[in-house]
Amino acid sequence: MGFLRSWRHRRILARYPLDPALWQQVRQSLPILDGLSAAEDQRLRQRAVLFLHGKRLTALPGVELQQPERLLLAAQAQLPLLHLADLDWYRGFHEIVLYPDDFVSPQRHRDASGVVHEWDAEHSGEAWQQGPVILAWPGVQASGTWDAYNLVIHELAHKLDMLNGDANGLPPLHSDMRVSDWAGAMQAAFDDLNARLDRNPDAETPIDPYAAENPAEFFAVTSEYFFSAPDLLHGAYPQVYVQLQAFYRQDPLTRLCQLQAEHPDYRG
Repeated sequence: MGFLRSWRHRRILARYPLDPALWQQVRQSLPILDGLSAAEDQRLRQRAVLFLHGKRLTALPGVELQQPERLLLAAQAQLPLLHLADLDWYRGFHEIVLYPDDFVSPQRHRDASGVVHEWDAEHSGEAWQQGPVILAWPGVQASGTWDAYNLVIHELAHKLDMLNGDANGLPPLHSDMRVSDWAGAMQAAFDDLNARLDRNPDAETPIDPYAAENPAEFFAVTSEYFFSAPDLLHGAYPQVYVQLQAFYRQDPLTRLCQLQAEHPDYRG
């Protein structure tokens, strides 16, 4: 099966070569990719092409989706998988639906006493179990910088989480990782964040307070921070950073620090 998949991938890449100038244009609009090595850049470029051949991007009226925009999304989608073996991590869904703006989604929650609460909430993204990923295009356009926000990574982190079933903050870990280490680091930070908000709902929290909603959102938000604000995540919850580093097999903090040391635009 692995041989057949590799053969198909090589065939796609040979049939659909990517214009280097177009890729460079996309790279320049995504500072989050700065500092990748030449080998990493090549791997990301190839995986972005394969992603676009494996997933259907459905643009609703009001979203202009040409090849640069498609690559902009695909590059961010593939960044978390850059150092993971090609094991079809984004299996279980075939479509990304792009809305022209935030959308209203019906919500349903059963509380501890068994009472079911239903309401409508405005969202910029959703990931459904065995269903599509939904993204608001302005959120995709606002992603890709080092400012602690990345809608694409957030929603696709939910898809990684769902590989074990319902999203619960525990994606399938590698064989050299221990669930107890993961759970200990994540639970301690999740509890700390909630304690801060319990003391003061308007508190200035070290990461987005939306992470305190539940363990699934905590994993998605910290995955965002891991790639788009690794310095903030490491400063707030270093053990969470260590676990995400082990899971994603990457170290964005070192890459960011090297950029800050070598490039004037990153200083300060």
